Amino acid sequence: MEQMSMFDDRETNAPLASRLRPDTLDEYVGQEHLVGKGKILRQMIENDNVSSMIFWGPPGVGKTTLARIIAKQTKADFVELSAVTSGVKEIKEIMNSAEQARRMGIRTVMFTDEIHRFNKAQQDAFLPYVEKGSIVLVGATTENPSFELNSALLSRCKVFILKALDEEDLKEMLARAAESPKGLGSMKLNISGEQISAIARFANGDARTALNTLEMAAFNGKINKEGGVDIDDVLAQCMNRRSLLYDKTGEEHYNLISALHKSMRNSDPDAAVYWMQRMLYGGEDPLYIARRLVRFASEDIGMADSNAIQVAVAVYQACHFLGMPECDVHLTHAVVYLSMAPKSNALYTACEACKKDIKEMPAEPVPLQIRNAPTKLMKELDYGKGYVYAHNTEEKLTKMKCLPDSLLDRRYYRPTTQGREKAVKERLDKILEWKNS
Repeated sequence: MEQMSMFDDRETNAPLASRLRPDTLDEYVGQEHLVGKGKILRQMIENDNVSSMIFWGPPGVGKTTLARIIAKQTKADFVELSAVTSGVKEIKEIMNSAEQARRMGIRTVMFTDEIHRFNKAQQDAFLPYVEKGSIVLVGATTENPSFELNSALLSRCKVFILKALDEEDLKEMLARAAESPKGLGSMKLNISGEQISAIARFANGDARTALNTLEMAAFNGKINKEGGVDIDDVLAQCMNRRSLLYDKTGEEHYNLISALHKSMRNSDPDAAVYWMQRMLYGGEDPLYIARRLVRFASEDIGMADSNAIQVAVAVYQACHFLGMPECDVHLTHAVVYLSMAPKSNALYTACEACKKDIKEMPAEPVPLQIRNAPTKLMKELDYGKGYVYAHNTEEKLTKMKCLPDSLLDRRYYRPTTQGREKAVKERLDKILEWKNS
């Protein structure tokens, strides 16, 4: 737990991102939809009317900085709490101190980074103090708060969505860092606009990554004849692997698999390959992706191209044999095939409609004519009476009813005219016409 007053000075040897942390809203970069002139969060801060809130957004977009600005502008004490090291007892001690400060007219802004990591008991410990106004809780999370926070706590907080910084925001920040005396100005850094743009693109909306990359390049650069620092030889090494936001158990996991599934459904192979590779690059298990492709082959293609399920299963086996990185081309094969195959959700709708009837209707007995009668008693009870063996007929069909009486007219499978399912539809239509004649 870290506690600061608004008068604390930053250490001169602190990381670049910390030294350049803005102190006012005018210095703050990004989030114009929240803190731009006339926007809601800016008005709340300027009118000294802040209440407990949750900042939801990706890493490095200014959640901590914004909480510190709120504390400074509203002349409140700033307390930072860690979900990893703070237990219920420590939370209550901090809250009691904040309550005493409130009675003396001093407000406390309590910032809790990664608030979704607090367990239910820890989150519950905030509630009475948030309700009394002992603290202004500012929680930050990279995960969807509706999934991760107690509904009681969430209902008492306003949720603000912070966006990844765009490239222009990052370029402005990097240029300031290279020139500012608080930043790298004293090093006389020799950096071009093209290099600043490259770092901004590499950072992928994360200010911390951008500044850390710039700082690493500066400290590992070469001193030139003029006493400045050249970074031409080291910058590429500092950007050897781009970090993409991806949590295999969090919301982004579901966002990306949804994007893959819907791109294939929309017959967009380029988008589908992109989202699939994004998942692989983020460390996703290729077998998870392959399993989802197997599901897609029946859910969205089905009888329109029954080869789709064979391709998907074969690719799953290939991924199992080879693993990463070699199996990425097999996944690409399946993703492109499934994207370009004719689409039909007739199997999916049949499955769902049947499940609905089973859930909502009584459990119907099996009609006698399609029951087996292996014993004399069963035959005496008319098990199997009226059964007609389809292979003994010329048409290889019978008019025997196989559904329970309450479901005699029910149709679950309704084939489309897409791909090879068109032929299936024509055959089923003829079968139904013959049975009803």
